[in-house]
Amino acid sequence: MRGADRDRVFGTPGARRAAEVRVAAAELERTGRFGLTRHFIQHGTVSVHAHVMSVALASAHAADVLERLRIKVDRASLIRGALLHDYFLYDWHDPDPSHRLHGFTHPFRALANAEQDFDLTDRERNIIKRHMFPLVPIPPTCREAWIVCLADKACALRETVSARLPRRRGTVGSARA
Repeated sequence: MRGADRDRVFGTPGARRAAEVRVAAAELERTGRFGLTRHFIQHGTVSVHAHVMSVALASAHAADVLERLRIKVDRASLIRGALLHDYFLYDWHDPDPSHRLHGFTHPFRALANAEQDFDLTDRERNIIKRHMFPLVPIPPTCREAWIVCLADKACALRETVSARLPRRRGTVGSARA
C-alpha cells in the first residue's frame, strides 16, 4: 500500500505508523511469545515491550522520510525486525552470570528465540543480529537494519536519560504566586 493510500485508510501519518506497528505486534503476540516482553525491564522503568514498540515507531517514521525521498524500504521486515530486535526473553538485570555480557550476546539470543517462534526474512535476521553495532563489531548489511540500529540507540538514550530526570509536578504556568 502506497503512502497516500495508507493515509486515506489510517488517517495521519503518525496514526498510520502506530496502527502498522500495533497490527504487527498483535500478530507476533498471537503467534509467538512476544507478549512476554511486557514482563521484562529494558531501560530505567521502560519494559522491553514499550522499548521495541518505540523503536518500531521511530523506524517507521524514518522509513516514511526515506520513501518521500524515493528510497525503498521493506516496511514489513523493518517493523517486524524492530519489534523482535530485543526478543531475548529474560531479565538481564538478574545477577545470573549468563547475563553478564548481555550487551554483546543478547542479539544472538533474540535471533534464536525469533527463529524458534517465527519464519524470518533475511532482512529481519540482519536487523536482530546487527542492531548492537558497534558494540557487536559487524555492521548491518541492509538499509532496514541500519534504520533499526540508529532508532534503537535514539530510543535507548531517551529512555535512559528520562528515567534520571526529575519529574515535574505540574505544567508550566501552574505554579501559584
